[in-house]
Amino acid sequence: MTRTIYFTASSLDGFLATVDHSLDWLLRQDVDPTGPMGYEAFIEGVGALAMGASTYRWVIDHHEWPYTLPTWVFTHREFPAPPGVRFTSDDVAGVHAEMVAAAGDQHVWLVGGGELVGQFADRGLLDEVWVQYAPVTLGAGAPLLPRRLDLVLVDVVRNRNFLCGRYEDPR
Repeated sequence: MTRTIYFTASSLDGFLATVDHSLDWLLRQDVDPTGPMGYEAFIEGVGALAMGASTYRWVIDHHEWPYTLPTWVFTHREFPAPPGVRFTSDDVAGVHAEMVAAAGDQHVWLVGGGELVGQFADRGLLDEVWVQYAPVTLGAGAPLLPRRLDLVLVDVVRNRNFLCGRYEDPR
């Protein structure tokens, strides 16, 4: 069954990026991508991605496009489009069915953007939240998820310097 999952890293004080959108704090951390709750095992189960404009901009500014999976970018801006990337300004509820169909028997990954993830949560479309907490505090920045959610902790592990938690929405 396809699940819609927010898989992300956060500072201990709940921020995804600094005020100036930097991820330098995260990229310096010791994590094993093949380890418990690591990226490599996670991405193997993903069939489609969704992200906001700021996340997309960061990815294309810092890397060659790393994904071959169908990707939806929620934005009102215009960007260059690698193969497989679709841009939309439609409501997440209307686009979610397309993403689930594209994912097949795999999952939909909400890559980044706490506000975008909040929109999925508002519409009851967020099934799981996986957070890798880095041993860093930022004091301010882009919040992990600017919504009130009551989740259930279903798994917790250590991956080198990260405390990793997997939560489900009990709805």
